[in-house]
Amino acid sequence: MLPNSEQTQQLLNAARGGDSAAINDLLERHRDSLRRMVQARLDRAVAGRVDASDVVQDVLLEAHGRLSDFIQNGSMPFHLWLRHLAKDRMIDVHRRHHAQRRSVDREQHAPQSADVSSAFDLFAQISAQELTPAAASIRKEIEVRFLGALEQLDETDREILLMRHCEQLGNSEVAELLGLSQPAAGMRYLRALRRLRSVLGIEGSASGI
Repeated sequence: MLPNSEQTQQLLNAARGGDSAAINDLLERHRDSLRRMVQARLDRAVAGRVDASDVVQDVLLEAHGRLSDFIQNGSMPFHLWLRHLAKDRMIDVHRRHHAQRRSVDREQHAPQSADVSSAFDLFAQISAQELTPAAASIRKEIEVRFLGALEQLDETDREILLMRHCEQLGNSEVAELLGLSQPAAGMRYLRALRRLRSVLGIEGSASGI
């Protein structure tokens, strides 16, 4: 889950006063949520060469350098600000990786929205019946099937599922990021679940998950 917002605000208040221990604690408390966000969006070709933890470390270093500006002028919740920094960092990582790859063999890889392990975590939450011991021998096949299904969704459906399940953002946070009302974000999430279940051939309504 995301770090408690009340504790985050207390640490921000202490950081405003120059408390270095509070600054370090503030950033460390958000490391795991940032890692989930990065892992869910790294191109699989990039993930083979770039560790999500390294990307997160770079984001936290950047956040440390820009924290005073955020404290003075920030207009969004702290963890959403970190998320924006992480998203910009991943754009740079993907751009550099594909530029390097083209310089070697001129071959471009199609981007993927989620690495297999993160995608399978979402599949496990939506369709737990697939994760029986008897299914272990075909786990890879299930992973590939799910990733393919996720790729068949439009960008908004795919993004809202990743935000809700991989990043564990709440509906109000998703609504803010997508520029929607909370009821609209909730309905879009349910529709995305139904579409994913339909692609996967899973029976039942999304509301029963």
